[in-house]
Amino acid sequence: MHGPAMPGWLLMALCAMTGAYCLLRARGRTGEERRAARAEALMGFGMAAMAVPAAVVAPPAWGWVLYTVLFGVAALRALWFSRGSGHHLHHLVGSSAMVYMSVVMARPGAGGHGSHASHAMAAAGGVPLLTGLLLAYYAAYVLRSGARLVPVSAATAGGGAVTAGGGAVTAGGGAVTAGGGAVTAGGPPAGGWGARPELALACRLTMGIAMFAMLLTL
Repeated sequence: MHGPAMPGWLLMALCAMTGAYCLLRARGRTGEERRAARAEALMGFGMAAMAVPAAVVAPPAWGWVLYTVLFGVAALRALWFSRGSGHHLHHLVGSSAMVYMSVVMARPGAGGHGSHASHAMAAAGGVPLLTGLLLAYYAAYVLRSGARLVPVSAATAGGGAVTAGGGAVTAGGGAVTAGGGAVTAGGPPAGGWGARPELALACRLTMGIAMFAMLLTL
């Protein structure tokens, strides 16, 4: 766990934690929100598996074919659900990027270089124009997500609303109800940790950065 393998370990840990949180979000959601959370969980775990240093687990040749099929199906699913939600278009781009990287890795001679998947991708190379378009997309996505995350985090940390005359006071996820009501302080919001919008945005930002880093090696 040193030298060139370190970026792989970091990417694997970040993407695995992101996938786990997306599964937590999916448990408390229904309908469109659950589908989106599941798609993001699949992306997170898929990226984590792809980032595992080859010195630890060298993926077999058929593994990249499996990646291609799995994320090809995910891309078609995202395309289908994009009729009702534009956010699935982002899932479509992400799944297509995973298919692209898997195809690059499956090329002869791509899997035997370096101690990390990024080394193999760098050795194999990709289509410069397609790689550049994906890099531009994820660079813009990361900047946009980061800009959106700042006001959400500030609003969450700054406390909630105060209503006079027996209303509610919320701060830090808790609630105080005047006039004989219950008092709850601290802890996650009523919907649980999976209901925090700033954490969902942070997870999407993390996956965007990780995807940019993996594409950068092509």
